[in-house]
Amino acid sequence: MNIVILDGYTENPGDLSWEGFEKLGKLTVYDRSSLTDPKESISRIGGAEAVIVNKTPVTAEVINACPSIRYIGVLATGYNVVDVNAAKSKGIVVTNIPTYGTAAVGQFAIALLLEICHHAGYHDKTVHEGRWEKNPDWCYWDYPLIELADKTMGIIGFGRIGQVTGTIAKALGMKVIAYDGYPNDRGKQIASYVSLDELFARSDVICLHCPLFPETAGLINKTTIAKMKDGVILINNSRGPLVVEEDLADALNSGKVYAAGLDVVSTEPIKGDNPLLKAKNCIITPHISWAPKESRQRLMDIAVNNLAAFVNGSPVNVVNKQ
Repeated sequence: MNIVILDGYTENPGDLSWEGFEKLGKLTVYDRSSLTDPKESISRIGGAEAVIVNKTPVTAEVINACPSIRYIGVLATGYNVVDVNAAKSKGIVVTNIPTYGTAAVGQFAIALLLEICHHAGYHDKTVHEGRWEKNPDWCYWDYPLIELADKTMGIIGFGRIGQVTGTIAKALGMKVIAYDGYPNDRGKQIASYVSLDELFARSDVICLHCPLFPETAGLINKTTIAKMKDGVILINNSRGPLVVEEDLADALNSGKVYAAGLDVVSTEPIKGDNPLLKAKNCIITPHISWAPKESRQRLMDIAVNNLAAFVNGSPVNVVNKQ
């Protein structure tokens, strides 16, 4: 089997091994492929039977131009980069990685929150610039420092990742409430389920851990922000389009929202005209919640197993079942 990986760099910048795929066939790995020019992808796929992608689009044009493709494996949970209907019409199996970074993403949500509460990175920078050495007092801080104990965290989307975040928040002494369309017993051990409006009204910190569906797009907007406490903190390392960015920027600049910690934005990489880049108290990281080595190794192992299962005639994690 000929296997082509169109954009392997973010999954494996050199600290992991492609050996698992190499055992399954002749492997060609490209660090990056064009996100806008399908001709490059078509040329690189050539006669390959298996195509592995992360964010490079595999459109109907690509699929129709590469009749040898039998399998498309996505190195991510989201698979919107693949035209799954076009693949299905050709009998091509498409798989994804449903669960690999649960602990990492929950941990990162709390990291964003703690950075807002303490600005550790900022204060470290000022110390290394010599400010503490020259300071007339034995300590200083340039932002309000926030203690989380006894504050309320509201988590929207209380699946595996939301529950990890809630568990850590409880360990910090926070009260945890959650909104989810499918309450479960495990969730009830961590949080109290409430309505969305009650969550907005009661939360000192709101974390988004819900998927992006038409009904959740723009969930955080001027109307829902108005329902929140003054000075609320917002954390989003789920999906950027959950937030109407202009509305959040306005709320940050007015002080309605005290701070935001974001690992995702509506268009990635971020565009220079994104209003959040100039908003007050807005920490933005480049979509790295998923990226600890342990998490990426888990992703690699599942991706290899997905292809091996397909080769053996029993595909798993299929998103376009025939």
